Amino acid sequence: MTRRNVDIAIISDTHLGTFGSSAKELLNYLKSIQPKILILNGDIIDIWQFNKYYFPDEHTAVLQEIMWFANNGVPTYHTTGNHDDLLRRYTDFSFANIHLVDSLLLKIDGKKAWVFHGDAFDHSVGGFAKSMAQFGGRIYDYSIWLNRKLNKLLRKLGLKPVFISKKLKESVKGAVKKMNDYEQKSIDYAIEKGYDYLICGHVHKPTIKKYSNENGSTIYLNSGDWLENLTSLEYSDDKWTLYRYKEEDFPNANEEIVIEDMTMDELAEKTLNPAVMVILENGKVRQSKTLVELKTTKSA
Repeated sequence: MTRRNVDIAIISDTHLGTFGSSAKELLNYLKSIQPKILILNGDIIDIWQFNKYYFPDEHTAVLQEIMWFANNGVPTYHTTGNHDDLLRRYTDFSFANIHLVDSLLLKIDGKKAWVFHGDAFDHSVGGFAKSMAQFGGRIYDYSIWLNRKLNKLLRKLGLKPVFISKKLKESVKGAVKKMNDYEQKSIDYAIEKGYDYLICGHVHKPTIKKYSNENGSTIYLNSGDWLENLTSLEYSDDKWTLYRYKEEDFPNANEEIVIEDMTMDELAEKTLNPAVMVILENGKVRQSKTLVELKTTKSA
């Protein structure tokens, strides 16, 4: 498949490592695009619900595809979310083309876009409420798995699918939103700061909508999720659009994904023939593609 060129691609809430993650569909999407900037806007690997016994090949393949972008010169920004909040201990860390941040400010065609996961104003994911949110997350994850099994049976019987898990999520999040209205808080703050765009994930509701108050206006964008909505945000041709995954666009979507482990011979070849040289000379470090050389600084 020929990759589509996009200026910016934003995905969030992929929840890799859970039963509910639509990793295979996400992999198909990532293999179909060639972004100039890739933004992973939180909850990429679900640390809250991570199970070392469950990480299928398609989940690993998604991570490999993200690394492929970074290795091929695409600046890749990971903004931390509540489900991968342990990463916040290491933010402002960069390695090659991968950058870990808590929020991001983009200047796009003269306009400012504030990008963060969305949980910073959500008091339902902190303190004691965090434990309840983690428990609720597990219930939601299993409900997605059961919902898919049910819909598979309904399709065989010629009946329409139902979306129990989605309605469950929306009802719970709706109640939380009424209590603290954190989305509105972030919108008001974005307007106060003069940001043209506010870009979030977190609530799993794909959205592009303009909001205004007495201080001005901003456009609120939400990238949705890769559990049920299967959506992302894309910026090209001076405008933002919501991408929605369609199975018919990927006729080979059911092909088996095979992750090939490195053989011992390949490991020996890479080990015996180092690909990177790191040089420390006169207190400065530089890197190139050969052997390692170290010149110590002479003491007086």
